[in-house]
Amino acid sequence: MQKKTISGKRKAYVALMRVLMFTSVFFTCALVLFLIVFVMVKGIPNVSWELLSTAPSYLSGRIGILPDILNTVYIVIATLLVVLPLGVGAAVYLTEYAKNKRVVSIIEYAAETLSGIPSIIYGLVGMLFFCQFLNLQTSLFAGALTLVIMNLPTVMRTTQESLKTVPQSYREGAFGLGAGRWRMIRTVVLPGCVDGIITGCILSVGRILGESAALLFTAGFAHALNGIFEGLASSGATLTVALYVYAKEQGEFGVAFAIAAILMVLTMLVNLTAAFVGWYFKKRRSI
Repeated sequence: MQKKTISGKRKAYVALMRVLMFTSVFFTCALVLFLIVFVMVKGIPNVSWELLSTAPSYLSGRIGILPDILNTVYIVIATLLVVLPLGVGAAVYLTEYAKNKRVVSIIEYAAETLSGIPSIIYGLVGMLFFCQFLNLQTSLFAGALTLVIMNLPTVMRTTQESLKTVPQSYREGAFGLGAGRWRMIRTVVLPGCVDGIITGCILSVGRILGESAALLFTAGFAHALNGIFEGLASSGATLTVALYVYAKEQGEFGVAFAIAAILMVLTMLVNLTAAFVGWYFKKRRSI
């Protein structure tokens, strides 16, 4: 009789947990769908070819976001060119070369701490160090260097976890065949975890696309149409900063929603690309 009572309590507990789980899933999915539908309904009607292909003209009252799109592309390229060698190189050193495990744990803890710092603090530090101390002024390059610091922990930790998935027997087999450590890393370890490295890089692109607080202090608000080198050396607004300017400073909420819709589509494409790349390399490795 006692066993039946305990079994009944257990079933009630499991049923309650199941209801709470499905309720949480429902509200989470509903919130995401509501956000996507709301932004798309408000933004897509305001997206036009003229908006995407022209620069703003205050004399004629024309609004265009082509400079903001190009500035976003410039800052993504500049950030990746710096953060990828640093992040992947640091991860390879910590995983394959570093002997002192205490130092490795301290560096990993510091990286995790950096990833949790609010982006507005990165913007303040970037403004004081890159813009003023290094005399880069308010420019896209200063913003890119600030984003490098922000994304370095993500790239490093993702690469580290990918390197750890490569079996130790692969390394020992390469050493047994006479390969040096760097040759072993270059020909065995890195090809075996390239899916995780690429996925981490793509997810970093998503974070770069969505960053605005740090760039408000370092990259500026200008909507000038420049080439890549001239653009990196001058002030410029990315899509997220332009969204803030149009919504907060100018009250152009239609344009702001159009930019929000574009950013949401780009973010979804980045996440889908990361998932596809991970699936592709995992399938290719299993063949």
